[in-house]
Amino acid sequence: MNSLTNLPNPLAGRPDVSPLPGIGEVTDVEQPEISAKLVGFESKDARSRPFNLLRAQLIKKLAETGGHLIGITSPAPNAGKSFVASNLAASMSQLSNRRTVLIDLDLRRATIADIFGLEGPEGVTEYLLGDELSLSQIGRRIGASNLVVYPTFPAPVNSAELMVSDRLLDLVARARALGEDAVVIFDLPPVFANDDAILVAEQLDGILLVVEQGVTTKKQLQSSLQLLHPTPLLGTIFNRFTGGSGDPYGYGGKYDGYYSD
Repeated sequence: MNSLTNLPNPLAGRPDVSPLPGIGEVTDVEQPEISAKLVGFESKDARSRPFNLLRAQLIKKLAETGGHLIGITSPAPNAGKSFVASNLAASMSQLSNRRTVLIDLDLRRATIADIFGLEGPEGVTEYLLGDELSLSQIGRRIGASNLVVYPTFPAPVNSAELMVSDRLLDLVARARALGEDAVVIFDLPPVFANDDAILVAEQLDGILLVVEQGVTTKKQLQSSLQLLHPTPLLGTIFNRFTGGSGDPYGYGGKYDGYYSD
């Protein structure tokens, strides 16, 4: 794995960057219409197990590397990367000692807002376009959780231009300024959809790559790793994995009683 000390530091030359707004500085969303796909908040729900396990592995990996800005992407569309990003962020936010932020940078096909039941019309796209918006205006705290979401609402824009804009660099720098007790998850477009993920990845501390069992090819995986290099790969996530009979996670019901009331 490449050392994080060799990566470009977005804070270089910006010693006075203010961190992203935190809880208390953004709008509270009391009871959003959360999608049924969002299970990461429910620790007793058996479907949250994979995300809690992923959370533990990610925390361990971040402790080893010292990073806290994570991009989640996939080689091709429809692999479920936004589903994984949302549930990982929800699971991570259950830890009281971690500030958790989720930023939707899939500008053309944004779905984070739908998953969390957030309404527009202004979000990350408008902020990057230079509209008279502050980050505190677009950030949303989800219920009473320790999670702040910066949603995007799809719009016909030149996303690649925005990915290398000063506003994007400032957004990443402010995310980094939160400190090491924060985990900032960026939902990125698929690698082969355009070059957005590649442009942003070089500013981050690591990448999680979502692959779909039986769909993502070995060539797609290898090409994605080459395109995302030198940003460290923190791990790959098999989505829609078919495990034991009747159990999509392969546990065979062995631990169901542990999670029941």
